[in-house]
Amino acid sequence: MNNVFVYCEIEGTLVQEVSQELLTKGRKLANELGVELHAVVAGTDIKGKVEEQILPYGVDKLFVFDGEGLFPYTSAPHTDILVNLFKEEQPQICLMGATVIGRDLGPRVSSSLTSGLTADCTELEIGSYEDKKSGKTYENLLYQIRPAFGGNIVATIVNPDHRPQMATVRSGVMQKALYEPNGENPVARCEVVYPEVSKYVSPEAFVVKVLDHHVEAAKHNLKGAPIVVAGGYGMGSKEGFDMLFQLAKVLHGEVGASRAAVDAGFCDHDRQIGQTGVTVHPKVYIACGISGQIQHIAGMQDSGIIISVNSDPDAPINRIADYVINGTVEEVVPKLIKYYKQNSK
Repeated sequence: MNNVFVYCEIEGTLVQEVSQELLTKGRKLANELGVELHAVVAGTDIKGKVEEQILPYGVDKLFVFDGEGLFPYTSAPHTDILVNLFKEEQPQICLMGATVIGRDLGPRVSSSLTSGLTADCTELEIGSYEDKKSGKTYENLLYQIRPAFGGNIVATIVNPDHRPQMATVRSGVMQKALYEPNGENPVARCEVVYPEVSKYVSPEAFVVKVLDHHVEAAKHNLKGAPIVVAGGYGMGSKEGFDMLFQLAKVLHGEVGASRAAVDAGFCDHDRQIGQTGVTVHPKVYIACGISGQIQHIAGMQDSGIIISVNSDPDAPINRIADYVINGTVEEVVPKLIKYYKQNSK
């Protein structure tokens, strides 16, 4: 009752990174609330193969649903599992990845339980809320924080009366870390249960069969790169981005882009950084010709060092940059390439 739940996605028997990131965040929320962290995973032939990928993140109780037809993912069986499990367990919070699966599963579960859902959250916190109309104060609510109205404001969304409070979070927004109990953090119980799938899922839920399942490998490692060179609309053209690829090559980094640059056709969509793209945490982030809209900043604000190359001294990104180089990208980037090559021999 009243615990924090995380739905863990799998590919075969491999737990996805976004789920481990959410387990790390879920553990922090559970500690703050003084409750337990529970996790649920469903697949085919996964017993004994996923537990060690989930329990080290501070899970008190893991529900492993292992049965035919649960992998590859289809909507109905996984919805039945979560809806019926949540009716039994009555969690106060449920987190899942804002992935293809999470975007399908989350709304189905929240609709079935009439609980509400906030998608694409950039931050999750615990706090209180006072309803001015009724004069009632709610304690220990989940603050579901995300940009809204085209990124013009950052909205804090609360769900005072309905449970569970559900949120989806994109991969890379939270940072994963193995759980280390100490004086403040309680020891996790690490209990594992294997419920009977047939008690939670009706036979009719398996009417859809997946005939072929294909996952395309990533073309680059933007999310894990220690150095990211990102370009915005100010790069001017696809050819302008060629300079950034040269700079990234000499720095052994990866190239990213703002949404404006991607929409203009300067760069591929899989390199987009921001709320509607990838979230990155590099040691060094070089922003070239990027104005710094709130959606873009949401995807890179936790970078170690931020260097802005911009001809506009008042560009919003300069406010969060550690170093600002005032000048055009055509002038500055070739010099960065030249001097780095000279000094790295």
